[in-house]
Amino acid sequence: MADKQISLPAKLINGGIAGLIGVTCVFPIDLAKTRLQNQQNGSRLYTSMYDTVSDCLIKTIRSEGYFGMYRGAAVNLTLVTPEKAIKLAANDFFRHHLTKDGKLTLFKEMLAGCGAGTCQVIVTTPMEMLKIQLQDAGRLAAQRKLMPETVAAGSVETKSPTAMQLTRELLREKGIAGLYKGLGATLLRDVPFSIIYFPLFANLNNLGKKNADGPAPFYVSFLSGCAAGSTAAVAVNPVDVIKTRLQSLNRGSTEDTYSGVTDCIRKILRNEGPGAFLKGAYCRALVIAPLFGIAQVVYFLGVAEFLLSFLPKKDN
Repeated sequence: MADKQISLPAKLINGGIAGLIGVTCVFPIDLAKTRLQNQQNGSRLYTSMYDTVSDCLIKTIRSEGYFGMYRGAAVNLTLVTPEKAIKLAANDFFRHHLTKDGKLTLFKEMLAGCGAGTCQVIVTTPMEMLKIQLQDAGRLAAQRKLMPETVAAGSVETKSPTAMQLTRELLREKGIAGLYKGLGATLLRDVPFSIIYFPLFANLNNLGKKNADGPAPFYVSFLSGCAAGSTAAVAVNPVDVIKTRLQSLNRGSTEDTYSGVTDCIRKILRNEGPGAFLKGAYCRALVIAPLFGIAQVVYFLGVAEFLLSFLPKKDN
């Protein structure tokens, strides 16, 4: 991305298009990730010893229908455009300004990724906050039917809320801070992710270039995006588990509640063991790999530049 100068509108459009395509393709796996990360010992709804991902999706379809796999997708599709646009554009911006004499050291590549990850949480945190409630609602509803002993005392069975209902409720009860619950955990996940992803992608992509000055073939960009995305995703998965648990507002009576990041880490280690921090890692790799592979292909193919070329140009 640092190899060619792209206008800011084109960067934003490319990031948005890539996000929309990627989320549509992999959202059911992301839903499985959220539900697997949220289920705790004593309230395990998805228990297949061979493939908990398939078990989760099959049970979701049986109880909620095909479109149950897309609970919360509207939130993602609405907010993923600014989120991915900010992430990609910010990284490109920082790389451009940190480059000196045409060279960018690994440390500065990581610094640019850090800046991109920090910028994106403005959109990521409320998006994830709403998405997690919508995705996990089906798991909690199934628990009420199949495992009534796990339902919290005094809880009332209600219809699945909409994103707008959740937003209004959070704003009314807690103000804007309600939408930014888990901000610290989101930063702890997204900043290291970007520090790993962007330098790794850039260096893998450079390996596939046919010559030093030209761009890499699109399939190299795709594979580099997949490899860098899945590596970074698995590396930060423990923090993703913590973030998911902290942002979940509803849970069963046998499931732990958490007061913060440290409390969450302590209780997970004590009650579920270190392996719990890898819950959903397989799903997360399957989600992030194609998501960022598609993003880089859209970026390098210049889809936005092609679309913008149809706009009338201003006369000087």
